[in-house]
Amino acid sequence: MSEKPQKFGKYTLIERITTGGMAEVFRGMLAGGEGFRRQVAIKKILPWYSDLPDFRKMFIDEASIAARLNHANIAQIYEYDMVNDVPYIAMEYVEGKDIRSILGKCVDEDRVIPYPIAVFIAAEAAKALYYVHSRREASRPLNIVHRDVSPQNIMLSHFGEVKLVDFGIARAVKRQAATQAGVVKGKYSYMSPEQVMGKPLDHRTDIFSLGVVLWEMLTVRRLFTGQNEADTIGNVLKTRVEQPHKVAPGVPPKLSAIVMRALERDRHDRYPSM
Repeated sequence: MSEKPQKFGKYTLIERITTGGMAEVFRGMLAGGEGFRRQVAIKKILPWYSDLPDFRKMFIDEASIAARLNHANIAQIYEYDMVNDVPYIAMEYVEGKDIRSILGKCVDEDRVIPYPIAVFIAAEAAKALYYVHSRREASRPLNIVHRDVSPQNIMLSHFGEVKLVDFGIARAVKRQAATQAGVVKGKYSYMSPEQVMGKPLDHRTDIFSLGVVLWEMLTVRRLFTGQNEADTIGNVLKTRVEQPHKVAPGVPPKLSAIVMRALERDRHDRYPSM
């Protein structure tokens, strides 16, 4: 962001980190008395969507779901509010890079991610997702599914912490606000077959998505991405997946077997839990 820092309610927006389909995220600062400072990430709806009820509802859903989660591997939500009728979420700022950026750097420099590091990142993300899938309130399961597990939604901090971010299309399966059947949201390259077909989803769709992320970290290649959305969807549904150790010889065959089970197209053949 080339603009100067700007005030946004009680926060100062220092720089834009990223812009997505619905919202933009800024690195911000909260200042208090006696020199108190807290660095935060501020996510706010893009101006042209802020007056649309459906987008505001999705945004509120994200805040309400993520605020119920408290785990070391999930970026913490601090608050939801509005400034000049623009909804925003203040959340933990992760000082580091997302996995998409790291993979891009590896491609540019013809480098690989050592497989123990790829496994560590995936295992930490799996801890977060297991917590999400298992979350209960008043002894009742919330049945939360992230639905958008992808390299850009997994952060690696400069201190080696792995954080799952962006619950923008997550949903509690039985909520009234659940996405209508047949409406597909997310990134096609990382969707499960049942998700690209608009079928009802459960936690096993996240298992498939994390399997795609791990496959790509091990091989530093894209797995399903095609020339366009139709190609990508076709690849998700039909393309034969090569075992990672046959693409990247340093990967142990036993690790390949774990990845391949996560990538089973029939969700009943995947692992039963994260």
